[in-house]
Amino acid sequence: MNTGDTVWILLSAALVMLMTPGLALFYGGMVRQKNLLSTIMMSFTLLGVIGILWALYGYSLSFGGDVGRMIGNLEFVGLRGVGQGPSDTYAATVPHLAFMAFQGMFAIITVALWTGGVVERIRFSAFLMFAVLWFTLVYCPVAHWVWGSGGWLFRLGALDFAGGTVVHVNAGMTALALALLLGPRRGFRERVPMEPSNIPLVMLGAGLLWFGWFGFNAGSALTAGGLASSAFVATNLSAAAGATTWMLLGWSYRRPSALGVATGAIAGLVAITPAAGFVHPIAGIPIGIVSSVIGYYGILWRTKKGIDESLDVWAVHGMGGVWGALATGIFASASISGAADGAIWGGWMQLAKQAGGVGAVAAFAFGAAWILGKLVDRTIGLRVKEEEEIVGLDISQHGERAYGGTLP
Repeated sequence: MNTGDTVWILLSAALVMLMTPGLALFYGGMVRQKNLLSTIMMSFTLLGVIGILWALYGYSLSFGGDVGRMIGNLEFVGLRGVGQGPSDTYAATVPHLAFMAFQGMFAIITVALWTGGVVERIRFSAFLMFAVLWFTLVYCPVAHWVWGSGGWLFRLGALDFAGGTVVHVNAGMTALALALLLGPRRGFRERVPMEPSNIPLVMLGAGLLWFGWFGFNAGSALTAGGLASSAFVATNLSAAAGATTWMLLGWSYRRPSALGVATGAIAGLVAITPAAGFVHPIAGIPIGIVSSVIGYYGILWRTKKGIDESLDVWAVHGMGGVWGALATGIFASASISGAADGAIWGGWMQLAKQAGGVGAVAAFAFGAAWILGKLVDRTIGLRVKEEEEIVGLDISQHGERAYGGTLP
């Protein structure tokens, strides 16, 4: 084992954990004041619920011994056999427990991401039920497909350094499915103003996400060396390119906005996630630029179509993840990680593999989310009552106010 690698992966796990509170603030600031706490509550709740489920069975289903190339077995249930020594299969220079903890933070943030598509109208009990089902039946299988030893996309050779398909395509397509099932927020189609309640909160959340993303991407190198450094620089360049591009796009139409710069940075971070350890760092610039363009016009398109996918998880994460996975197949260089060459280096087959992986995960995530959402709706109901939506979910679901404390 290597102590430097161990320190790096534990630090990276902590950075990724910080992303979930960062996401809570990012999302919370974008909703109306009467729904601020309920939005933050969803992300914080998942730190507890998914954190427990990951240790009980999620890690085993994702990274346990392969079953039919589709799911892990139960060898690691309750962390049985996951100890202070290294894994025989994953991250040979760090404790197995450290690798498990690092991957657990990915599971938590992924479940939290799709909550941006359901804010301001989903019942808290329905959210919890769906989250547990989705984590078990969607996230864990997809994680095994892509990252698990024996998973079918892993064996195919589809590349995903830190979660373009597992995290972002998966969450983005789920958010779209749930938004369509729930329908738009009351007043959305009548153009009732739904301005963000706290832009400084959004900026703080975006800053924490940018900061935590270094652990997300560079930590996925699983070693404290050159590959982590390359992924770190690529991540920062893509975020910077995404933020600058979105600012310029907004400026060309009206004025550059703080919310736009924050969203553009996230778009750049999303797209570089699958590519970070496979491409030359300078490739982060075109990857971030294109991701911002896709996200910007994706939001305009879904707004024109009257789809209330509230906080743009589909446009920024879903479509950004699709682009990032394809960009990996374009820009990947075997000289960076030894994995494969992308299309610009003659590796056209790698681009085809990336497209196949994206298509499979997108279709599975959307279809499974739709079915699970229907199941939850028919059992306990997905959406709050009209009067509960009018008063706001902070009061109707939690009995609290963001500014004023709990109700008597």
